[in-house]
Amino acid sequence: MIRPKFLIVIVDLLLAYGCLVAGSLLRLGFAEGLVRLNDGGFFRIICYLGAIALSAYFFELYDFQLFNSRKYIVHRALFSLLTAFFLLSAVFYLLPDLQFGRGLLFIALSLTLLGQIVFRLLIRKFSRASRFASRTLIVGVGALAQKIDEIVPRDMNRHSYVGFVSCGKEKPLVSEERIVGNIKELGTLIHDYRPHRVIVALTERRGALPLKEIMHSKLRGVKIFAATTYYELQTGRLLVENVQPSTFIYTDGFHITPFMRSYKRIFDILFSLIGLSLAGPFLPFVVLAIKLDSPGPALFKQLRVGEREVEYFVYKFRTMRQDAEKESGAVWAQKDDPRVTRVGQFMRKTRIDEIPQLFNVLKGDMSFVGPRPERLAFVERLKETIPYYSTRHFVKPGVTGWAQVCYPYGASEEDALEKLRYDLFYIKNYSVFLDFKIILDTVKVVTSGFGGR
Repeated sequence: MIRPKFLIVIVDLLLAYGCLVAGSLLRLGFAEGLVRLNDGGFFRIICYLGAIALSAYFFELYDFQLFNSRKYIVHRALFSLLTAFFLLSAVFYLLPDLQFGRGLLFIALSLTLLGQIVFRLLIRKFSRASRFASRTLIVGVGALAQKIDEIVPRDMNRHSYVGFVSCGKEKPLVSEERIVGNIKELGTLIHDYRPHRVIVALTERRGALPLKEIMHSKLRGVKIFAATTYYELQTGRLLVENVQPSTFIYTDGFHITPFMRSYKRIFDILFSLIGLSLAGPFLPFVVLAIKLDSPGPALFKQLRVGEREVEYFVYKFRTMRQDAEKESGAVWAQKDDPRVTRVGQFMRKTRIDEIPQLFNVLKGDMSFVGPRPERLAFVERLKETIPYYSTRHFVKPGVTGWAQVCYPYGASEEDALEKLRYDLFYIKNYSVFLDFKIILDTVKVVTSGFGGR
């Protein structure tokens, strides 16, 4: 089954290509239009479609749950196509042979803009019909069920609902008005309410579930989820408190082969060299800005915990005043931390201070993508209070990572727990495609300034 986001991407690409063909025919006529369209070859079409898809991704035009406002759709689509125009202009400047010429790019992008807006307005309209309503039953009424309720996507469809099925062993922590029945009536409840998905959120399931009714419901098309599985799929993180040791052993994840490590190392070297070559011309200006802003060295090194809990020196641009921890010792950076310099605040927001870590990647101490490296003082403390915290050290730490792009800069043990959820999700589901997604999200984080302190 194709996920809605992927379906929107596919329709967008077909729409963009159709608008390019239509623009070519309108601008140049049938015969010349088809000839000119094929002049640049297949690569030109790929560049055109890639720029549109990438821009739409950065402006979150593939998240249909955000299509609540017409203003949101129009503004995001407009800025997305403007970004695509500048990207393609840069490509055509570097590769003149790929240019469309004679106003064709402007016409094609204008038609694409109109098509994207209309398509998303139609999604917004039809998603409110009863047949597209999201119906969910959560088996359980305790703390786990409450947590699952918080992450079930809410939409504007008045026919959507989330109901709870009580179990005699659990003390209800959810509103009684939302409890639709007892677990002994689960088969009847599924028949009456016709949910799209049933989420089993019981802390103790042995002997409590009517397995026959659940199996029959699944065979009839109802999606059945364990709470931890649904939480992982919906949030991109693991519910650490409810993860059992068997999860690490018997699931398909948490299995990084020597071959996977080998091609990850190749990508690490490639991306770090590209990053250093792009950033190289600007580094002297960064050093000068740091020197002018506050006394002290532009670079600093600090011991961090790496793979297999082996310490190494990490290199970063200095963002705090010199000897910032001389009196306090090792402490987390806080929001509006007075130790951070003016230039340092900007570098943390844009992640410029992380650039020297690319040398750590070349050395092999770090990976381009992985969990954030922590200091030994924090690691020893967190291992005592957070289950499975050491698991994050079975892979190399990264310059960027799933936790870094999904969650703000950590400044407490609670933040460390939340980031561990993301780190374990990354380790469990590692793939080259997930790495590429994280790299794209990192670009979005850098341009938006989210996540730095």
